[in-house]
Amino acid sequence: MTTEATLPTTSASPTARQVWTRARGIALALVVLLAGAVAIAVVRSDARHGELDPRSADPYGSRAVAELLADRGVSTRVVTTLDDARAAAGPDTTLLVAVPDLLTERQQTRLHSATEGSGGRTLLVAPGGPAVERLAPGVTADPALSLDSTLAPACDLPAARRAGTADTGGIRYSTTHIEADTCYPSRRLATLLRIPDAPEEAVPEGTPGDTVVLGAPDILFNNHLDEHGNASLALQLLGSRDHLVWYLPSVSDTTAPDDERSFFDLLPSGWLWGTLQLFIAAALAALWRARRLGPLVPEKLPVAIRASETAEGRARLYRKANARDRAATALRSATRTRLAPLVGTPVAQAHTPEALLPALSAHLHDAHGDGQSLHTLLFGPPPGDDAALIALADQLDALERQVRRP
Repeated sequence: MTTEATLPTTSASPTARQVWTRARGIALALVVLLAGAVAIAVVRSDARHGELDPRSADPYGSRAVAELLADRGVSTRVVTTLDDARAAAGPDTTLLVAVPDLLTERQQTRLHSATEGSGGRTLLVAPGGPAVERLAPGVTADPALSLDSTLAPACDLPAARRAGTADTGGIRYSTTHIEADTCYPSRRLATLLRIPDAPEEAVPEGTPGDTVVLGAPDILFNNHLDEHGNASLALQLLGSRDHLVWYLPSVSDTTAPDDERSFFDLLPSGWLWGTLQLFIAAALAALWRARRLGPLVPEKLPVAIRASETAEGRARLYRKANARDRAATALRSATRTRLAPLVGTPVAQAHTPEALLPALSAHLHDAHGDGQSLHTLLFGPPPGDDAALIALADQLDALERQVRRP
């Protein structure tokens, strides 16, 4: 047939203007979200610059405690590599590990092997579960954090009793060491532990080595040092030896083997939270765009569309999807609906062969009245190709004309 070749073709692909109109809302939301993320990152980076760095005078730095220790004759040295931290371990040194969770598993194991039995003090600042189990074997971190930040000592450790209440609330720990000092408890779990390397009676002279696990870094921050007993507790924990080595782990530390560092090890933790926020924002945007969650609401068209154009458009869609079965079903269903009133059958039973076919056979008086041929025509299988579909449409049209013939 050549009729289709003469019909004008209409492109269903959206234009660039239509795409921009539909997507500009999402694009604007993403720009606002990105700008907000950058602003928050800038604000947080200014506030947290030099966190736990004894050279930093920022609110979350630790320069104040380093200055107070210097007044008492305790020298402070900053190291950023594992080799320097291991070499500094000794009986006259306190080794502070600022962020133990930044160390890899092998680094944590190597650091513990260097500090164990050194006779010095190792202070771990808020280590998580896996880190504390390797750096202080026998200590376990509880998943639930302390609800209160300011806690009472409730132990016999002299440094804690002299300091009194302090901001140690954070990660809570339990230990299997019987001789350990468990201080500043929160719901029966300690937020500060002191574990001696050996029983004190086994050390004939001098100060025994130990490991101190601190649940929160607040007592070391500049803006919290003058609150409660934070300064007293910090000075006593860090000033028991003549030298303080402040270890700031860095992702650029080359002492870790390359095969233990992945791409995610090089990303700050804030980027992971930022990515999660982007996924949540995308889900909310998708929910916002998918507004049709209920039944469709009919709307009046702004312009009148001819029935022939609607039929042609649906036919093109059927042909593009190669849906001959659905096209044949639509043709047969419409024909049965129109034939039922003509032969005296209720429209509700138009699609029931037992009700429609006998009435239709009785109405016809020629070869078309054969029940089997009518059943195949009105309820038969879908056509196998386009030619069979066209033939089916012609036969249905001929049957309807014959029924309507007086």
